[in-house]
Amino acid sequence: MSGETAEGLRRDAVGMREVLFQSITAMAPAAAVAASIPSGAAFAGGSLPLSVLIALVACLFTASCVAELARELPAAGSVATYAAQGLHPAVGFLVGWGYVFVEALIPPLLLLQLGFTTAGTLHEEWSSYPADLWWPWALLGAAIIAVAGYFGVRASARFGTVLGVFEVLVLLVFAIWLIAKAGGDNTLSVFGTSHTSDAYEGISGVFAGSVYTVLAFAGFEAAAPLAEETRNPRRTMHRAVLGAALAIGLFYVLTTYAMTVYYGPDRFAEFGASGPGSWEGVARASFGLFWVLVFLAVVNSTIANANACANVSTRTAFALARIRVLPSFLALLHPRYRSPVAGIAVQTVVAVGAVLGLGFAYDPVTAFLLLATVIVTVVIGVYIVVNLSCAGYFLRRRRESLKPVRHLLLPLLGIVAFVPALLTAAGLPVFDFVTELTAPVSYAGPVVGVWMAVGVVVLAVLIRRHPGRIAETARVHLDDPSPTDPVDPVGLSPS
Repeated sequence: MSGETAEGLRRDAVGMREVLFQSITAMAPAAAVAASIPSGAAFAGGSLPLSVLIALVACLFTASCVAELARELPAAGSVATYAAQGLHPAVGFLVGWGYVFVEALIPPLLLLQLGFTTAGTLHEEWSSYPADLWWPWALLGAAIIAVAGYFGVRASARFGTVLGVFEVLVLLVFAIWLIAKAGGDNTLSVFGTSHTSDAYEGISGVFAGSVYTVLAFAGFEAAAPLAEETRNPRRTMHRAVLGAALAIGLFYVLTTYAMTVYYGPDRFAEFGASGPGSWEGVARASFGLFWVLVFLAVVNSTIANANACANVSTRTAFALARIRVLPSFLALLHPRYRSPVAGIAVQTVVAVGAVLGLGFAYDPVTAFLLLATVIVTVVIGVYIVVNLSCAGYFLRRRRESLKPVRHLLLPLLGIVAFVPALLTAAGLPVFDFVTELTAPVSYAGPVVGVWMAVGVVVLAVLIRRHPGRIAETARVHLDDPSPTDPVDPVGLSPS
């Protein structure tokens, strides 16, 4: 497979449906509804639907910026290319360095959740099954994802589409059922501030809940790295990113509303990710065997999310290896499927190593929390830089197309929306609702710091020895060159 980088990734392999579900499954809607969003209930209480609505609006600011840049710069490098074009190639390299790192950690994160969720449920149903026998399920998930990726983006994206449709439909049916069962208890007051928790009353509780809820939206940009494998990418990417953020955001609002009115707004501050006051707990207590479908939807969501993010990490690594700022073997493609097989192999080794290493060093839940904190910290930082890049790109390179609201105001609002979430993810107690992190979760900050410091050293070496390679982070390879594409807009050529 040496020399297989010339042809590049398979062109026109997927369409709107597949890339839309690439972003949807990367947001892990079922897992977010069941686990991430309820973390805001401790603050917003029965007003959590309003918190979710606020988070949706906030995330649409950044989704709009990503969509605009994806239309202008369809590249496998995605956020790295956006930052390189909008700010500086060196910033693009550092964004890519951080992004490929955390996207490679998302599959092990989800595989850990797959392991402890499956083992815990099996133990609850059959006490003879060991509750700590979680790792075979994680390894099985890793194998499934590796096989899907090996057979190329078409197989992987269609696999993700099937998984995504299943998890969304199960939770959607359950939400409608909950609303029907709530009957006269349905109320729009949950979109006000009257049901917040006693400790965080009024609008402060709603905003605190929205900060935690924002984290459930991470992943809407995951379609962008598939640009070079997508039909009509400029149009398709724009619609997929915005469509995923809006559709799943409304799905979050509906499902959260349904559970809130059914469970009871005034006691919703007790709701969480496990136990009787959880999605699975409510399904077990009141809806018979429907809890099995809820459980399968969450398990399905972990696999779908891991699959989508494996696509992101391997494509981003391919894009950086292609221009030789990462080891060139990561750009090797399968001669038939055009899949980045070396990247998939490395991704699988990283996933299995992180799952088993951290899972046994601590326990799978603690390992999950540590990885989640690392990932969210970097991803939100990337979103902030992408907002800046959108403004920079249209101010510096597309002034004739500049729209002040879309390209200046929305990026600013996106930054404002994500700064509190960044501080919360890092455990910096700037706000009274932020809890300071404890070990080993507190190690996330140093881990991110060390990785980015290594990136700065690599950047300095490359600038000194191979400056043209850093310049290449701004290059759009899709049509190289084409009358309708920007031709080397930064004025840099390959070294």
